[in-house]
Amino acid sequence: MDCENCAYYDFDDEAQEYFCTALLDEDEVYRISQNKKCPYFRDGDEYKIVRKQN
Repeated sequence: MDCENCAYYDFDDEAQEYFCTALLDEDEVYRISQNKKCPYFRDGDEYKIVRKQN
């Protein structure tokens, strides 16, 4: 998975770690861990759309 580039992958100051902030239940977490592909992945590159327009 490409979690490091996902918009849902945020740093928690208290825990000093990165976490997935997408709202997932246990079944979804298991399915993602088996498939290695997250259906909730959202590219965190906010300039991607602008580059496509140019």
